Amino acid sequence: MNPIQLRRLLADLQNLPSEKEWVEFKKNRADAEDIGEYISALSNTARLKSEPYGYMVWGIEDQTHEVVGTNFVPELSKQGNEELEHWLVRLLTPRLDLRFYSFSIEEKSIVILEVPAALHTPVQFKGQEFIRIGSLKKKLKEYPEKERELWQVLNASQFEEAIARSSLDNNEVLQLLDYTRYFEITGQPLPQNSDGILSKLKSDSLIIESLGSWSITNLGAILFAKNLNEFSRLSRKALRVIQYQGKSRIKTIREAPGTKGYAIGFEAAVEYINNLLPRNEEIGQALRKEVGMYPELAIRELVANAIIHQDFTISGTGPMVEIFDDRIEITNPGRPLVDTLRMMDEPPRSRNESLASLMRRMNICEERGSGIDKVVFEVELYQLPAPNFTLKEQSMIVTLYAQQELQKMGKDDRIRACYQHACLKYVSNEQLTNASLRKRFNIADQNAAQASRIISETLASELIKPEDPENQSRKHTKYVPYWA
Repeated sequence: MNPIQLRRLLADLQNLPSEKEWVEFKKNRADAEDIGEYISALSNTARLKSEPYGYMVWGIEDQTHEVVGTNFVPELSKQGNEELEHWLVRLLTPRLDLRFYSFSIEEKSIVILEVPAALHTPVQFKGQEFIRIGSLKKKLKEYPEKERELWQVLNASQFEEAIARSSLDNNEVLQLLDYTRYFEITGQPLPQNSDGILSKLKSDSLIIESLGSWSITNLGAILFAKNLNEFSRLSRKALRVIQYQGKSRIKTIREAPGTKGYAIGFEAAVEYINNLLPRNEEIGQALRKEVGMYPELAIRELVANAIIHQDFTISGTGPMVEIFDDRIEITNPGRPLVDTLRMMDEPPRSRNESLASLMRRMNICEERGSGIDKVVFEVELYQLPAPNFTLKEQSMIVTLYAQQELQKMGKDDRIRACYQHACLKYVSNEQLTNASLRKRFNIADQNAAQASRIISETLASELIKPEDPENQSRKHTKYVPYWA
């Protein structure tokens, strides 16, 4: 926060009618253990009270809220040989993005510690959870009703509700968010004044009002930030596009780290990716035209999925598209909530339902449950190898492969394509057959035995099964996924 914002925040805290459970005023007392316990208490209580932050303020008299100044200097304070802030963060579970702000009012020193509200689990200090009861700091376990209430609130809270920037006035909000694109994308008329604009942004939970000022939520910033670098906690969540020379990561041709929010930068990002991909010349009856090697709809849907289904709690990384000569890899942080073998029939489950809902409303992604179906359909239409869904420890990678002759495909590639073909047929109320698989791989009718071998390999892998186990005619057998 800049000096103007800090003074405005301090004035708002001073104007509170009494010391709130999520605000603690002190003069000079700055015992490290006491601060750690207060951080836990203020974070947990702020979540209970639906406040984005809790605050400790040094240099303000507790009863009168008058400025008295403090001799506490957090940047010079240590606990043993360790800097105070590092010591506090190390002993907090989960770790919080604490912010100490030091400034002067009337030549008197003021320190404000900004404590983010608990998000997914109660905040502990040294393994112990605290809470504020009135103006007193207490152990949470001593108040089981408060503990139950806190867990209920935490279970209902999501990443999108957390705060990306706080203590903003009207103009600052409008400078940080591309509100004109918000109205364009959502198909709403642009209000004629700032109050109308802010009211609409608030109705979609892009901003919230607190202490007489505005806060931009993570949802608002991640979708509509003009520059994500203005939001330090979210800057690494921007979509990155990297193009490599050849089939490895040894030499980078170009890298484009995104800076815009997903909603306002999505179309340009997809266009940028498609422009980097090789194109083939298609000769029609009357004209020639260039067609992308990869289906644009598949690229669009997979990039949208990487954005929507990522795990925002994994720090230091965001969605990424990597382009090689023989493939595209689209990575999103976090393992999926749905088995990768069931992505075509199971309803999608997202950690970020508010984000997903708003992006669907803006037609950035497909309707619920249709996205991966469309990806596989487009891949089959282009007769490309089947997409591969690979799980890593903290991420999922979806790989689209360039054109490859069936004879050069490995066994795993053939089995994966046959299984996905069976899934696509099943969700379309059809069944995999030798004939349908021949069409999928562009196998000539006289080479039906080749399709039969692929079906046999997939049967042996137990990924498909005969629709009618009693049917003895292999020529006319229909197959369904193992889970059907």
